[in-house]
Amino acid sequence: MNSMAKYSSEIRTQYRELLSVCHPDISSDDKIMIRRAFELVLETYQDKRMESGEFYFIHGVNVAKIVAGEIGLGTDSIVGALLHNILYKAKVTQDTIEESFGKIVAFILQGLTKIAGISTQRSSLNAENFIKLLLTLSPDVHVILIKLADRLEYMRKIDRLPESLRSQIAPETSLLYAPIAHRLGLYHIKTELEELSMQYAYPEIYHDILRRLEETQKARETYISNFIIPVEKELKKHGLTCEIKGRSKSVSSIWNKMKKQGVDFDEVYDLFAIRIIIDTTRENEKADCWRIYSIVTNLYQPNPKRLRDWLTTPKASGYESLHTTVMGPDGKWVEVQIRTRRMDEIAESGGAAHWRYKESVLEKDQVSWVSEIRQTLERTDQFGADDSKKAKLELYSRDIFVFTPKGDIKKLPMGASVLDFAYEVHSTVGNSCTGGKVNNKIVPLRHVLQNGDVIEIITSRTQKPKSHWIDFVVTPKAKSKIRRAIKELQFREADQGKEMLKRKFSQLRLTFDNENIDRLVAFFKLSDPLELYHNLAIGKIDPMQVKECFIPAAPETEKPKTADAGLLERIESEIQQSVRPGDLLLIGGKSDIDVYKFAKCCNPVFGDDIFGFVTVGKGIKIHRELCPNAFQMKMRYGYRIIQAKWIKADEKGPFWANLQISGDDQIGIVNQISHLISDTMRINIRSFSFESKHNKFEGNIQILVKDLGQLNYVTSQIKKVSGVKKIKRLK
Repeated sequence: MNSMAKYSSEIRTQYRELLSVCHPDISSDDKIMIRRAFELVLETYQDKRMESGEFYFIHGVNVAKIVAGEIGLGTDSIVGALLHNILYKAKVTQDTIEESFGKIVAFILQGLTKIAGISTQRSSLNAENFIKLLLTLSPDVHVILIKLADRLEYMRKIDRLPESLRSQIAPETSLLYAPIAHRLGLYHIKTELEELSMQYAYPEIYHDILRRLEETQKARETYISNFIIPVEKELKKHGLTCEIKGRSKSVSSIWNKMKKQGVDFDEVYDLFAIRIIIDTTRENEKADCWRIYSIVTNLYQPNPKRLRDWLTTPKASGYESLHTTVMGPDGKWVEVQIRTRRMDEIAESGGAAHWRYKESVLEKDQVSWVSEIRQTLERTDQFGADDSKKAKLELYSRDIFVFTPKGDIKKLPMGASVLDFAYEVHSTVGNSCTGGKVNNKIVPLRHVLQNGDVIEIITSRTQKPKSHWIDFVVTPKAKSKIRRAIKELQFREADQGKEMLKRKFSQLRLTFDNENIDRLVAFFKLSDPLELYHNLAIGKIDPMQVKECFIPAAPETEKPKTADAGLLERIESEIQQSVRPGDLLLIGGKSDIDVYKFAKCCNPVFGDDIFGFVTVGKGIKIHRELCPNAFQMKMRYGYRIIQAKWIKADEKGPFWANLQISGDDQIGIVNQISHLISDTMRINIRSFSFESKHNKFEGNIQILVKDLGQLNYVTSQIKKVSGVKKIKRLK
């Protein structure tokens, strides 16, 4: 606060001005809350300045003034406006805000922080979708109103902003924010936003129209005066007390008409607008407005196509008025707006004007008015959407909006998973996706996304699409890409399997023709040759089994033992040529053998009970005794089993081990487990995937260990984590 002492006079002035625009019936407790927020802003930002050179705290105060005085919101919104950037820009926590100012203010600031990261430059948004996006990310309408006030404050000092920022926010304001103000009936804000954005987005057009208006100003003032004089006389004759305002339309309004009608400035026929405001009682409002309409149309010929009756049926925003366009002197069209003093103030000031015309207490007014605002925002017909567009918008309401780490917006259906998001980014990303980080927390492929999530996809070069992925993705794009990728993968693998079969046929001196292939398909009870090739490639069919189709095995009693022994000796002879002393001693046949590989089906770890299995052409594979394939190998190919034991930790280690963990889902349990393994025990994690359902979680984790003892220690420590109920080693 000391650094701001020299600005004490400015600080006092800003605080007084803020209180002066608040509701006249604001309570002393509310004033105390506003003061605490004011002091927190000063303490947080000190003399820190914005891009415009203005103090951060003054920007917050100006936004709060707009919220209170021009939009008409209450204390929670005023405090939210004062603090609107504090979670996003400063080191102030959500808990601190809730403790100091309550849950409503904390919720408002949370919503403002969510939408602060929206990158409108990266997204093809129109006003309708932008409103839907804001409502989806933050259902509290106060957030949208504060955001609107924030944008208005920025636009009022746009000439002091850097050129790069001006060129971004000016067209964005016209496209996205002005339509929101229009939808809400905040016409003075809407017009100001359009004027300021046009002035900086299209300066040449703006100044050209402004120049033309200035050149014809005297003539227009004379014309308006000549138009008004007979109207005033007739109104007085009928005893009606009215104020008549004559004006030219705004530059942005004229330009919009030029674009819409495809005409030049001189061809815009209703440059003039006359507003007749009558002072009358509430019960006589409609009758008196129609009396004025009758008087005006008796004097000037009306255009029946241009009559707009918002007295009988007010706009959804609460706007009430009677509009007509009449032919004035010299054949020029003039728009005439007829309304009461109450209608005029509400039209210009929106919610702020309700203070003067509602007898209920402020809190009740606020709840009612904000409820009306939300209904107004949710109505799609305000922008003239046709039935087809409405149907699309109904679908849109069932969507969620999520973000890439760079702020790109992605629209997905409700229920979409991390994998859906990955395919939305790119098919290559989806095909190699192993999981993701949602809001900086590691989650599995199946994790269902929520509005506003920030997702970073984790990929692996070894990952391949799985057929079961189709069961949990929801977007047609993801389903289509997965099917295509699996089909392409199957064809590639089938080509490999086909080459394997050709080599096997060559060894068996068989002809590679349709007859023999069909015989194999029938033997293995498959649907077609493609399935045969694919099963060979993925190891579902061992090439050695092909021989069984063409050369049936002899009965057990007649089986020539020397044949199998000879095969084993030949294999061992090939292996022995490259034998060297090693850490793993394989006992079998005539010598110790150390030319081997570890089987991927069970991932042996130093210390496991193991055995060797002699393969053809691929040396010896080392399996765990508890390998899921051990029983079948020993039963069918007992003659190819070699005893094996560990001498010491193998130089090919350390070893990969797969663990499955399950238990009760608790906040932060995934982080606890990963922190325990990576940070506390300093063990490398290769892959990590968890999913939660019905308050239970289940996950798989692959870690790198030096031996069975270390693996057992890891499992014992994970069991101690609160919420973990079961842990087992896979394969």
